[in-house]
Amino acid sequence: MRADRLISLVMLLQTHERMTAEELSKELEVSPRTIYRDITALNAAGVPVYTDRGPGGGIALIESYRTTLTGLNEDEVRALFMLSIPEPLVALGVGQKLKAALLKLAVALPPAQRAEQARTRQRIHLDSTPWSQSEEPVPYLGVIQQAVWHDHFLWLMYQGNFGAHIEMVIAPLGLVAKGSTWYLVGNAGDYIRVIKVMDILEVRALENEFERDDNFDLAAFWQGWCLDFYKRRPSYIVRIRVAPELITKLSLYFGEGVKSQIANAEPPDSSGWMTLNLQFGNFFSARESILGLGRAAEVLEPEALRLSVIDFAQQIVDFYQV
Repeated sequence: MRADRLISLVMLLQTHERMTAEELSKELEVSPRTIYRDITALNAAGVPVYTDRGPGGGIALIESYRTTLTGLNEDEVRALFMLSIPEPLVALGVGQKLKAALLKLAVALPPAQRAEQARTRQRIHLDSTPWSQSEEPVPYLGVIQQAVWHDHFLWLMYQGNFGAHIEMVIAPLGLVAKGSTWYLVGNAGDYIRVIKVMDILEVRALENEFERDDNFDLAAFWQGWCLDFYKRRPSYIVRIRVAPELITKLSLYFGEGVKSQIANAEPPDSSGWMTLNLQFGNFFSARESILGLGRAAEVLEPEALRLSVIDFAQQIVDFYQV
């Protein structure tokens, strides 16, 4: 709807002060030409939007113009009331602040839209915590957060591989929550490091400040780092035969990604068994998972894993027979 888009355009300019047509087109998922037509429509309606051409230019509102119009439609109000406070923000100490901000926003809505709050929350509830979530101690999160906000160097000691204790001075560029786990992204010796906050043993904020690179984009860096992490992580491929009754349940054990394996696999044999190549982190995790499948799965390769599964199964049988 064009009216919603025009309001969103004004809100974006009010929030970011100045944006290019390309940036606005990406945010609103329309073409730059449509953005320029919308600007003409806003000017005709009395909204003072102006454009500057050339380097450093863009689209902006005049400085004195501000609107309190929320412009929220019914679907957006429902989406607002579906929000719950993620656990990482509670650990960061801003859970109550976010609740207060959401409450103020809800109060600013017209009475008819505020009535949607109870109706929505009785129908949709978001629980972002996994079943097997464990509490990770992050006692230094507050210290790190303050250093991130104020661009102060940190001295820290963290536990590396094989239990080694590593000390360093780092320029903390940002904090990232992956699920309920916090990571510190920082620059140490012109090399950007990612450290799990729960692995930090000691930390101290230093008096001196660092100069932040204006071109550093935390979200873009994290996305690229995650892609590299998945490429670097160990991979142990197992060729396995799966019983008919297990094929439809494989995603419960190995995630949704296994469905593409099943779709591209050769047809089941005459007994209904299917042969797949499954990926595990290492030999030991593969053995543990396959033993849990009982007689519904047979290891074909590697031979070492097949023999180890047979050995473990035989040990279990011998134990219970005694």
